Amino acid sequence: MTGRYHETDPMSDVISDDYRMLQMISRFGITLGFGDKTVAETCKSVGVDAPTFLTVVNFLTDTNHAHISEMVEHIDLPTMLRYLKNSHTYFIDYRLPAIRRKLIQAIDMRSQIAMLILKFYDEYMAEVTRHMQYENIHVHPYVEQLLEGHRGEQSLSDITIQHEGSHSSIDRSLTELKNIIIKYYPSDQNAALLSDALMDIYMMEEDFLNHCHMEDMLFSQCVRLLEKTAPLNPPIRGEEPTTTNEEPEGMLSEREREVIRLVAMGLSNKEIAERMFIAVNTVMTHRRNISRKLDIHATAGLTIYAIVNGIISVEDVQL
Repeated sequence: MTGRYHETDPMSDVISDDYRMLQMISRFGITLGFGDKTVAETCKSVGVDAPTFLTVVNFLTDTNHAHISEMVEHIDLPTMLRYLKNSHTYFIDYRLPAIRRKLIQAIDMRSQIAMLILKFYDEYMAEVTRHMQYENIHVHPYVEQLLEGHRGEQSLSDITIQHEGSHSSIDRSLTELKNIIIKYYPSDQNAALLSDALMDIYMMEEDFLNHCHMEDMLFSQCVRLLEKTAPLNPPIRGEEPTTTNEEPEGMLSEREREVIRLVAMGLSNKEIAERMFIAVNTVMTHRRNISRKLDIHATAGLTIYAIVNGIISVEDVQL
């Protein structure tokens, strides 16, 4: 097998060389305390396919990803599927809520800007949850049917086409959150706690990015290979809104600044249209242009931008 690690290597070496492997082994159901056992021995003791385990390890430690096709050949798809499901549980049930609790400890909840930062994080957390729940509900059952020897008229591409771009959208949202904390939240007596929370956000970002790359580069190829052999059966249906990723450009017009002010006041697109005597579609176009120019897409992020840049006063903000 191509890669840095092999089945005869001590499992302790894998962990000692890269702390990220601590998160990875738990998602395989491997616990600490394996002594001097090799990778093969440790995996066998808990019923984990060792080649799949090593493929994930080598994928995470090899940033070039030059041998993806060869890596795919060593993957046991049921083992990979369990790993991804456990990863979703880790993010949704543990990692995201833990960072939220740390943020609450670090920021002054009497401050409206702090409340908006928390609201922004909650929107991000909801976006990640929606993304993973979509895969739990639509993608994973489809793969399980393939493993049982059944395939619908839809392919993995059909099921995920409405889902394309969501990885980049989530990554962009987290970047916005980090920038808002770094640029706009004033330092206070809890600066160390906030820095610690921010470090957790950066580490989670790396973890989530690796997770997404694994889905896109390893898991998807495995599924498409399986699709070629599974017989045709009734389709699985599922839809999710698409997202786009546009580049920022230009400065805000007066009309766009007014739209931001009204968004920060808590008005809906329809209410903004009525207030500005324009069509709802025009409001939506303004909001797309604003998001493109500022690279801020969430309402909470636009609200913080409006406060910091004097477009609206804190007292007029709708929380």
